Amino acid sequence: MINIHIENEYSKLNTVILGIANDLGKPPLESDTYDPRSLYHIKNNSYPVEEDLLREVDSFHDKLIKHNVNVIRPKNINDCNQIFARDLGFVISNMFFLSNIVPNRQAELIGIKDTLKDLDVGVIKLPEFMHIEGGDIIIHNDKVFIGTYSEGDYSSLITARTNNSSINYLKKMIVNKEIISLDLKKSNSDIYKNTLHLDCCFQTISNDKAIICPDGFSNKKDAEFLINYFGENNVFIGTPEETFELTSNVLVISPEVIVSNVKFKRLNSWLENKGILVERVDYTNVSKMSGLFRCSTLPLNRES
Repeated sequence: MINIHIENEYSKLNTVILGIANDLGKPPLESDTYDPRSLYHIKNNSYPVEEDLLREVDSFHDKLIKHNVNVIRPKNINDCNQIFARDLGFVISNMFFLSNIVPNRQAELIGIKDTLKDLDVGVIKLPEFMHIEGGDIIIHNDKVFIGTYSEGDYSSLITARTNNSSINYLKKMIVNKEIISLDLKKSNSDIYKNTLHLDCCFQTISNDKAIICPDGFSNKKDAEFLINYFGENNVFIGTPEETFELTSNVLVISPEVIVSNVKFKRLNSWLENKGILVERVDYTNVSKMSGLFRCSTLPLNRES
């Protein structure tokens, strides 16, 4: 049995599902993409090839093993992109919620079906009206930050993955935590005006430290709230360019160890100045599909 427990994003990581890059199939057609970054690279003939993706995900896997993390991989499904395990579900305390993901990605759920049978608790299947993906969930002890989109054109945006109905529902289910919604920029076609998930512009890395990329939020007041909450001296504030590069999408293995992209030079220096060991991995090709290290992982257990 797999014991699940998550209270934050930074306690020592014990058990995690890491996505796989095998058997992706042919690159999607423009009409089949479900985020503008992938669409951009399809149009510009720069969409990543499987060999490069396999190398990058394997390098990430090696860093997890190095730090004694128990790594579970999804069952391989032919012609299916299974790299981004994060969005398939999420753990809050000792509850596992199965996400309602976009229809294009339903096959990915089959890949983790056997793992979910081994959990020490039953899986909570959310109602169909709840649109939610794990990348929009940031757990911070007594708080849960959720990325959402509140405008009237929600239904026309395939990049809008978490709705307000899901937040209202979770507030009824999780009464011991404060749930805070944060509105994100959304666009089906403009990669500079789209934040696919909350972890693409915000992540907590310790009890009092966070990475915040203000350009990813649709309301400046949400970014200002987060900066004030953690304190400006404790926050890495990303530039618009760093927001575009998904600089907040690192994976915290423990308060002392973070996996980050080798290209995030300013962030990596900032982290090291805080006494954190930065495990650098080149994730350039994976990032072309709108995700990085946090997107590739679905943590099941962190130390209390």
